[in-house]
Amino acid sequence: MQQFTVPQFIDVEPTIIGPITIRQFLIIVAGGIVAGASYKLFDFALFVTITIITGILVLLFGFYKVNGRPMHYFCLNLIQTFKKPGLRVWNHKAMASEEIKLENIAFKEIIPRKEAYEKSRLAELSLVVDTQGKYKQLEDVDDIQIEP
Repeated sequence: MQQFTVPQFIDVEPTIIGPITIRQFLIIVAGGIVAGASYKLFDFALFVTITIITGILVLLFGFYKVNGRPMHYFCLNLIQTFKKPGLRVWNHKAMASEEIKLENIAFKEIIPRKEAYEKSRLAELSLVVDTQGKYKQLEDVDDIQIEP
């Protein structure tokens, strides 16, 4: 029997500089670009504010993990959950308004009685279906007429 090497640690990202992965390095570079642009464009107080906020976001998205998954996966799942939640909640107030509408309907017409399905009635209904509605219902089933 041949032996095969099973790959291990397939969920570990390759590192480039010490323990920093490519994804983390690109996030740090993007944060540095935002900080540099804010230094050139804004005054010092706004630059410091933007740099602090950007630094917090860089640390969160680069190094913080939620349930063993990177932060950007968590944010994508959060947005997807808010857009289309998987839990459906029963709204009993909406059902109460539908019950009011149902009170005006005569259920005798909707739910047929058991004795309404006699053999002759079933034969007549099957004839209507077979002739695609061209059969005219008669009082006597023996006198069958089909329109041309």
